[in-house]
Amino acid sequence: MSLPNPPSALPPLEGVVRLADWGVIRAAGDEAAKFLHGQLTQDIDHLAAGRAVLAGYCSAKGRLQASFVAWRPAPDEVLLACSADLLPAVLKRLQMFVLRARCKLSDASADWPLWGVAGTGGGPADAPVWAAWQARGQHALRLPDALVEGVSVPRWLHAGLVPPAGPVLDLAVWQALEAASGVARVVAATSEQFVPQMVNLELVGGVNFQKGCYPGQEVVARSQYRGTIKRRAQVLQGTVPLLPGQEVFHSADPGQPAGMVVLSGSLSAGRQLALVELKLAALEGGSLHAGSAEGPVLHLAALPYAIPNEPA
Repeated sequence: MSLPNPPSALPPLEGVVRLADWGVIRAAGDEAAKFLHGQLTQDIDHLAAGRAVLAGYCSAKGRLQASFVAWRPAPDEVLLACSADLLPAVLKRLQMFVLRARCKLSDASADWPLWGVAGTGGGPADAPVWAAWQARGQHALRLPDALVEGVSVPRWLHAGLVPPAGPVLDLAVWQALEAASGVARVVAATSEQFVPQMVNLELVGGVNFQKGCYPGQEVVARSQYRGTIKRRAQVLQGTVPLLPGQEVFHSADPGQPAGMVVLSGSLSAGRQLALVELKLAALEGGSLHAGSAEGPVLHLAALPYAIPNEPA
């Protein structure tokens, strides 16, 4: 199911794009980090300045309601970047559990518009993944690279009113790079569809198994330690546009979906990339198709990291 012949030369994969499909939640107060530590899959209480983390927000059943890129610009402030289409609902739900904690949650999207930067212009070339820094009132975070047909593409997330310098990058290309990074971002169409391991969240540093309790923690831990992971995220390439939440089918089992699109984007016309949650058994042979077993064929592309050997 791998891509048989690479298409023509890649389009330019460098530039800046306004991420209108992202938003920012601000948690302020001397107990902000402590509160979030008890809600998310990641250690927020010990998050140091100069670092960002990936984190999930699960339901009691261990399903991801949202995912965040979090950083701590001040000891009493944490910023959470997430999908804009689910931000209001997630903000409202988090606010329900603040209770007496000294933490005020608010939508800070207008104060901190987000920008995606691909290529070498986002920051220091030697910055490690998840490094965070501030300069002239702006925030910059080093994201994991995308892997596109053997080419590793650096990615940064910038927050601030002034856009970073650089050529304009098409949003669909940025979204393709996001899919090709193998780092899942939960959107409204996929909220509560996945346990973190189903989209490789723990493989890219989004789950801390030593941090203690949070909603859904028992389910997430059970999936990890009982060897019950039968679904994983893979990068697929096709010729037709795909949408988050769209089902993917396997030729050998046309009656039920084999997986679901997590993220998708377009490098060019007829050159689509998607991060897709799939049954491991669907990788053993046959073909994958978008929408139905008779739909357009999807080919397996490379992830930028390894997936442990697990039973299908």
